[in-house]
Amino acid sequence: MKKLAILSLSMMLAAGAQAQTADFDYFKYAGNDARFNVQIDKTHQYYNPVLAGFYPDPSLCRVGDTYYLVNSSFTFFPGVPLSTSKDLVNWTPAGHVLTRQSQVPLKGQQVSAGIFAPAISYNKKNKTFYMITTNVGAGNFFVKSKDPSKGWSEPIYLKKIDGIDPSFFFDDNGKGYIVHNGPVAGGADYEGQRAIRCFEFDVKGDSIKGDFKEILRGGTHVEARPIWIEGPHLFKKGKFYYLMCAEGGTGGWHSEVILRAKNPMGPWEECPNNPILTQRTGLDPNRKDPVSSAGHADIVEDGKGNWWAVFLACRPYEEDMYNTGRDTYLLPVTWKNGWPEILAKNTPISTIGEKAGLKPTEKNEFSGNFSYVDNFDTADNGAGLKDLNPRWMFLRDFVDCYKVENGKLKFNLLPGNIYKREPMSAIWARQQHGTFTAETEINFTPRNDKEIAGLALLQKEDHNFVLGKTMKKGKLMITLTRAEKNNATIASAPIKAGKLKLKVEGHDRYYDFYYAEEGGDWQLLAKGVDASNLSTQKSGGFIGACIGLYASSNKE
Repeated sequence: MKKLAILSLSMMLAAGAQAQTADFDYFKYAGNDARFNVQIDKTHQYYNPVLAGFYPDPSLCRVGDTYYLVNSSFTFFPGVPLSTSKDLVNWTPAGHVLTRQSQVPLKGQQVSAGIFAPAISYNKKNKTFYMITTNVGAGNFFVKSKDPSKGWSEPIYLKKIDGIDPSFFFDDNGKGYIVHNGPVAGGADYEGQRAIRCFEFDVKGDSIKGDFKEILRGGTHVEARPIWIEGPHLFKKGKFYYLMCAEGGTGGWHSEVILRAKNPMGPWEECPNNPILTQRTGLDPNRKDPVSSAGHADIVEDGKGNWWAVFLACRPYEEDMYNTGRDTYLLPVTWKNGWPEILAKNTPISTIGEKAGLKPTEKNEFSGNFSYVDNFDTADNGAGLKDLNPRWMFLRDFVDCYKVENGKLKFNLLPGNIYKREPMSAIWARQQHGTFTAETEINFTPRNDKEIAGLALLQKEDHNFVLGKTMKKGKLMITLTRAEKNNATIASAPIKAGKLKLKVEGHDRYYDFYYAEEGGDWQLLAKGVDASNLSTQKSGGFIGACIGLYASSNKE
């Protein structure tokens, strides 16, 4: 027994010795975009975007005096960020819809897969919220809740949906419908041709009734062979049902179009003024503070007869490149002759919007220029992951590899790294500005050349940066690695033992990287590094760049 006890103790000590940790003392972020350096009266003016930095595919509904908004989350966990507002401008994080791994399996999916285009709806008849979406790796499903603050149901999969972008519509009598993007019946006539399908939905049975009807084939102005009709939403005003869709793909040709009918199944009449929103033509390419790729809208009435639209758009710095991803914008809707218009043709989207009766919050970390410091105080947890602020996300499936203790974030190093589709010891926050600073301090002693901890900037598995403390040939080093298909170490410097501060300063396309040894001043490691590898255009990804507190026991 004595020998067994000694052996057991030895094994425990060995296990403890093998567990390598990295401690992060704080995370500081500050954004300072020139387009937001204009004073506004926040009681009736607001900055666009209203949700800045990787808040794509917005969908919203209103219940009473509260608006609920969701966005795509792709392979980040928790899934589908939920925000609430009383005025459509000042938004408050309300956690996430998908907070359990059983709701959102993401294992092995690439960064830009996962959850596409969630749509949120409220059925007044049964007083229930519904969120329906596509998980690229698992299929189309919905969850529901009587009270979003108390969580959402397990997913109910809808195998009859062949496609993406499903959205619910509940009629005044409570009858349900689902519209979605799907393949063209009988096969496409040209590349990019898609269709909008409609199913009836059995509300009591939580299931689809019968077969789909193809209610829109190809899109609008079919003689021009339109591509990627998607992101459909049904709504009703007066005697008409309206079908609003994105068209033209999510790049520079993106737009929003609309049709109407006297029955949700059609036949549909096209708006003579389509598209009702776009930034694709008729604009000065050299205009100040450009906005591009506008589309994928949703619409809401405020209870007083006023209509508003949220939609995605982007803030390019050059050649339609942007590292901030696709933001959520807000514009008023004007009705003319029974048709809505979000933006008049050939009109650039302005950075400053007008809306009466705004209720500005004391601290808005969604819009304009702002800064924050996370000192890893568990009291700031809010609706986020365990002991973390809701700004933080994991990539793919959650792994309990950290703890927040005494004002520090402590990671147990995992072997997964930024280049692989495996669990990793890292948390991620959005890059929300083109001009920004992000900073942290780590207490970490690598034991070999494979271990690393520091800051990471992520667009995809093969488009990223890692600024970290590691070893090279047995010596402590600070290294900067850039990935654009291939990985390359572009800067390094020897450092001493002790705490290490790390900082990145972004200037649209070009980033500067700094480090400071314990008790020392900031040292420039690399200046003017081309960070266009983090742009959506270069990577072909769907997310905006995310900044991570990152550690790995296998950096290669």
